[in-house]
Amino acid sequence: MSTPTTVSNIGVVMFTVADQDAACAFYTEKLGYEVRGDSRFGENGEYRWLEVAPPGSTARIALNPPMFGDPGGSAIGVETPDLKAEHARLSAIGGVDMDDLPEQPEPGAPALFMVKDPDGNVITIVEM
Repeated sequence: MSTPTTVSNIGVVMFTVADQDAACAFYTEKLGYEVRGDSRFGENGEYRWLEVAPPGSTARIALNPPMFGDPGGSAIGVETPDLKAEHARLSAIGGVDMDDLPEQPEPGAPALFMVKDPDGNVITIVEM
């Protein structure tokens, strides 16, 4: 028998980004997220830990410089009670790379659309 996990929550998703300031601006100004943490660390403060999240969310997205290779390639799903309203809100802001609103969800799947940040990370917005 294996020992049960002590992990109880998914708290932080890591997205790699080319420019932390530009990524922060996208998430706060375009998507309406808030900064949850922004601190320097390392011997000379050469590293930065930056977290953003939708208001009210307990989970956060850490916007990190790439540790290996190019930025991008991560994905997360977020939930909304009104998919059409969120799509309309993002469309009105402009400058957001996103799918068209689906006319009807695929059978067996929730209604959703995808947004890409400037580094190619994907945020799937799902109606719950």
